[in-house]
Amino acid sequence: MAIRRQEDVAAFSEFVSSRSQALYRLAYVVIGDHQLAQDLVQEALVKAYVAWPRLRDRTKTEGYVRRIIVTTAISWRRRRSFHEPPVEHVPETGAGDDPESLAADEAVWAHLRVLPARQRTALFLRYHEDLSEAQTAELMGCSVGTVKRQVFIALSKLRDGAGPNAGLPLGEEKGVAR
Repeated sequence: MAIRRQEDVAAFSEFVSSRSQALYRLAYVVIGDHQLAQDLVQEALVKAYVAWPRLRDRTKTEGYVRRIIVTTAISWRRRRSFHEPPVEHVPETGAGDDPESLAADEAVWAHLRVLPARQRTALFLRYHEDLSEAQTAELMGCSVGTVKRQVFIALSKLRDGAGPNAGLPLGEEKGVAR
């Protein structure tokens, strides 16, 4: 293993402390399980730490780690041993959250849980992380057309399962001009 410079260790530690929650959210949406999401983030960060001295443009580090998360999750799903069922109840993550917000989050997750992992990932990256179709395609390792198709199918399934306004950004309704 390469000798680590103190600056590299400090920079990596800063990256981990500042971006761990965002990386965890992505992992959770991709994998659908809290413990597996923690494992996925941990594995991605280990891979990033090993590659850290080779990373030339540190501004692209988060994209690199996100890509590791998505590709590692895909490889986990392909394993024959990956047969854990999804979590029945999403536990509360923050203290002091109001019950209405938690109920809405649980309702949204109940609808999202029925989607395949690639569709959940595409929706999360496009709408929660506000990435472009090209950025989402790069992270998912597919074409822009595939991202568009995954999002289209996912939103259609959500609309079918939760009414005509499901999948639309909050405050927008079908047929209502803003």
